[in-house]
Amino acid sequence: MPGAGGDYAAICPLMPVGEGTSTPHLTWSDAPLPDSGLAILEIAGVRRRYHAALTRTVHFGKPPQALVDMAKAIVEGVDAGLEKARPGCTAEEVEAAWQAVLRKNGLKKESRVGYPVGLAYPPDWGERTASLRPGDITEMQSGMCFHFMAGVWLDDFGIAISESFVVTDRGGERLCDVARELIVID
Repeated sequence: MPGAGGDYAAICPLMPVGEGTSTPHLTWSDAPLPDSGLAILEIAGVRRRYHAALTRTVHFGKPPQALVDMAKAIVEGVDAGLEKARPGCTAEEVEAAWQAVLRKNGLKKESRVGYPVGLAYPPDWGERTASLRPGDITEMQSGMCFHFMAGVWLDDFGIAISESFVVTDRGGERLCDVARELIVID
């Protein structure tokens, strides 16, 4: 992306495939892509070292309806969290809005669901100042940026559809304009 004005990211592209999707933040392997199955791609747009991370899940072939439903629940949870992410609310309140949607859909995520992003250098684009998790009472302030790492990882597979966002008076404003759904490649 340097030709388009971008910079190299603080983390290499992450792309687990198949059973590897059950674990977040894995890099790729030499294994061929499956004719049917999942792949997760986590990348970031970077300009002058400022990062906007994004994750999408791809299914090769027709996905089972359960995967489509799980992806929809994840997006619904992101929407609930973004609606909550306004100045004055806390990091744990954003996470609680996400978890309420997951519970309604019979899902759960026990680890944090987000972290601040912004200026970053290798080896990581995340900051360690706040987390969207229970117990973090960091107050959201206008202009703060987070990576909403929305995903559910089970024993055999995972699905992630994440967003970077900025806190505004209208809620969390997405920094990327990419379709939020399980991407199907036939």
